[in-house]
Amino acid sequence: MKTFWPSLGCAITAGIAASAAAVALVSGPSYDCTRAQGQVQELICTNESLAALDRTLADVYAIALDRFPLDELSTLKAEQRGWIKGRDECWKADDVSACVTDEYHRRTVALQIKSGQLMAPTPVSYNCDEAAELPFSAAFYGDTHPASVVLTYGPDQVIAFSTPSGSGAKYATSGVEFWEHHGEATVDWFGKKWKCKVIR
Repeated sequence: MKTFWPSLGCAITAGIAASAAAVALVSGPSYDCTRAQGQVQELICTNESLAALDRTLADVYAIALDRFPLDELSTLKAEQRGWIKGRDECWKADDVSACVTDEYHRRTVALQIKSGQLMAPTPVSYNCDEAAELPFSAAFYGDTHPASVVLTYGPDQVIAFSTPSGSGAKYATSGVEFWEHHGEATVDWFGKKWKCKVIR
C-alpha cells in the first residue's frame, strides 16, 4: 500500500481527503465499486449494512479458502461464483435489499459450518420409517442467524435454514425440508418422504 506525504501547503485538504477515503474503505464492500455490475452490486455499494455483510462474508470466505483441503478448493471457488450469480438475481425480488441480506446471512453461515469456523453441536439421531433406508441425524446450530441445521442421511449432508412455522422447528433448503416438533419429525429429502422419532 502506498503512503503519500502531502506538502505543508496542502496538508489540511489532503488530510480531509484521506479521512474520506478511509471512511469509504471501511464502509464499502470487499469488491471495487467502480467495477460493480448490475442493480444488486450497485445497491451493495450504496448500502452500508449490505456492504458490511459483504465484508464479513469476504473474511469468512478467506478463512474457508485457508482451511479447505487443496483438492476441494476448485469446488469451493465454483460454489462461491455460483452464489454470487444467485445473489445478483435478487434484483427480481419484491424487496431487493431483504433478498440480498438473506443471501448473505445464509452463505456466511454455510461457509462457517463447512470450514469448521463454528463449534459443531452433537447430532441428534432419529429412527425413521422404512422409507428411510439409511441412518438420519440432525445437528442444530441455534446461535447462527438464521438458525441452521446440518442434516445427515447416510453419506450425504445438507445445510438447511430456519423458516417460519406454526409450531415446532422447520428448516428448509433446496430439495429438502425438515420439520421437528416434540421429538417427532417429518422429512422431505429430495422427494423421499418419511416420519422420524428421536432416538433417546
